[in-house]
Amino acid sequence: MDIYPNITVLFQIANFLILLFILNLIVYRPIRKILGRRGDEVISFQDMIEDFQNRSEKEAKTLQENMAGARSQGFKEKENLKNAGLEEEKVMVQGAISAAEEKIGKAKGEIDQDTAQARQSLEAEVKVFSKELAEKILGRSI
Repeated sequence: MDIYPNITVLFQIANFLILLFILNLIVYRPIRKILGRRGDEVISFQDMIEDFQNRSEKEAKTLQENMAGARSQGFKEKENLKNAGLEEEKVMVQGAISAAEEKIGKAKGEIDQDTAQARQSLEAEVKVFSKELAEKILGRSI
């Protein structure tokens, strides 16, 4: 029994270390590089996704603000048109009232003239009728 290790153990250790070095160069480093690049790409994609989500949220917020502004402006425009319509209606109604009052005034004037003419003709006829009536009642001419 030797206390010294067998030389084959030293060869196996050397063989293991050489194999480990070669495997590290050929397999492990390229795989680690690929995994590192993939990790960087994943992080890059996550950053891009976050950027797109932020832009999307900003655009949605801007769109909502624009829609609210458009609704507000539309409501104001509707109110302005409504008020303009009411003012025009007032003008038209006032014009119609003025025209109606003018026609009523003309009609009253015509009625007053017709009444005056009828009164004059009746007054002239009343004298004739009263004279005839008096002659008939009295039985003589007056």
